[in-house]
Amino acid sequence: MAAFTAERLAVFPLSQRPELRGQAFSAEFAAAVPEFMRHDPTAALYYADRALDRYLDFILIAVGREDPGRVIARAVAVPFAFGDAALGRTELPDGGWDAVIRWAHADWLAGRAANAVSALEIMVLAPYRGRGLSPLMLRAMRDNAARLGFADLYAPVRPTEKHKQPLMPFAEYAALKRQDGLPQDPWVRAHVRLGARIVKVAPCSMTVAGTLAEWSRWTGLAFERSGEVIVPGALSPVHVSREQDHAVYIEPNLWMHHRVNQ
Repeated sequence: MAAFTAERLAVFPLSQRPELRGQAFSAEFAAAVPEFMRHDPTAALYYADRALDRYLDFILIAVGREDPGRVIARAVAVPFAFGDAALGRTELPDGGWDAVIRWAHADWLAGRAANAVSALEIMVLAPYRGRGLSPLMLRAMRDNAARLGFADLYAPVRPTEKHKQPLMPFAEYAALKRQDGLPQDPWVRAHVRLGARIVKVAPCSMTVAGTLAEWSRWTGLAFERSGEVIVPGALSPVHVSREQDHAVYIEPNLWMHHRVNQ
């Protein structure tokens, strides 16, 4: 199918199109990620309805101009306070995605002003993938951060092809380059092409834990032995303990930094 161009796409903050909220957070969008990833408890600090109300200016939705009532992509970000030594925030957190959501939640509770934005996700509906929408949404997220008065957009990036090599150490995978010197992973490469730089690995960016029955329900696997188990869609192995009836997945991500032009 033909690639999307910016001219064919209309992108709005959800605050401007609240009637499309149900579509933007529908089961069709949720299906874009493996089921187990929808069970990170930290997510509720952002995605629960009452929490989400605080961030509508930071959530972008995209519609095709030929069908302006259908949401085909979303880009989700969160504002947070960064750089304050008194808060222990002079470096991006090893806890990546989870940690920046917790930081933003703590900022809201304290009434603390944000001075940076972190991307959380970009999702595209299945029929529209592979048509260049994700880079367009990333650019829109950068532009939106600038519109809201921020100079820095950070992102705990989930490399899109790391799941094909779950046993390769994450830092080794992130360092892979093509012959032209750009990152081998296409999503990391998309960020670099927009001017982002790699800051560091976030070794424990998301944590998903559950009983073996829950993991079986999420993945369709039996988990018949203890140890490391490869789960489709996971970037690294899931750690399974049959004795404790427990499995935990700790996902690494790659912190990247976009300097936003205001």
